[in-house]
Amino acid sequence: MQFAGSANLLSKDRPYPPTSQSTYRRSRQSENVDVSPPTPARISDSPTSTHRSPWSKMGCMTDQPARWTKATTYLDMWADPNEDPRNREDVSADGELATLQDYLVSYRMTLLMKCEDLDAEQLARRSVPPSTLSLLGLLRHLAEAERDWRNWISEDEPLPKLYGDRDADFDNIVGDQDEVNAAYSFLAVEQAATDAVLAEHLDLSERLGSINIAVRELMVHRIEEYARHCGHADLLRECIDGRVGQ
Repeated sequence: MQFAGSANLLSKDRPYPPTSQSTYRRSRQSENVDVSPPTPARISDSPTSTHRSPWSKMGCMTDQPARWTKATTYLDMWADPNEDPRNREDVSADGELATLQDYLVSYRMTLLMKCEDLDAEQLARRSVPPSTLSLLGLLRHLAEAERDWRNWISEDEPLPKLYGDRDADFDNIVGDQDEVNAAYSFLAVEQAATDAVLAEHLDLSERLGSINIAVRELMVHRIEEYARHCGHADLLRECIDGRVGQ
């Protein structure tokens, strides 16, 4: 598994993504650097408390939840290595196609993790005004994107939109559990359908559809789309309940 986060840049003093943590520990130990868990175990011990945002004076936000993480080993991660589904101790993917697929899977997981443990109202909340983005909207939008990608490479009649034209995937949001369940279901179905079509085109140089797009370009674009929206999800989630981490 490859890079598993989206918002935090890696540096000498930050851990590598979860899939490379064992490599990170070995490399840091060879430099005689202490990589034991830091002593405050939490960014905040009170995830329900709030603090006054400096942006409130500018009318951008008012109270925000205090920042916190479930991670106790590396505080800039979403979860500890043994609880992170993106974490893998075996070797990284070998070959260009396998690497691209690995990154895509990792970002897909990251998006779902950013939505976990929230109720329907929280998922539908536009928590970073004036943006109309919400976590539920991201789930819906990426289901639409998966369907659009199949339309790009298909010779058949285009499939209809799931939620309507333009920004309906973000605009027509209701904080209802049935809507949330439907969004998760549509996303899983659309992802599987796109994966199945591309499984028949393993040559990254092959060009598909009326727009003559290369499989390689489409794979990179899919990763880019999920990665940028994982960055949005970082901010949306932090403003909902304060939870942070890549």
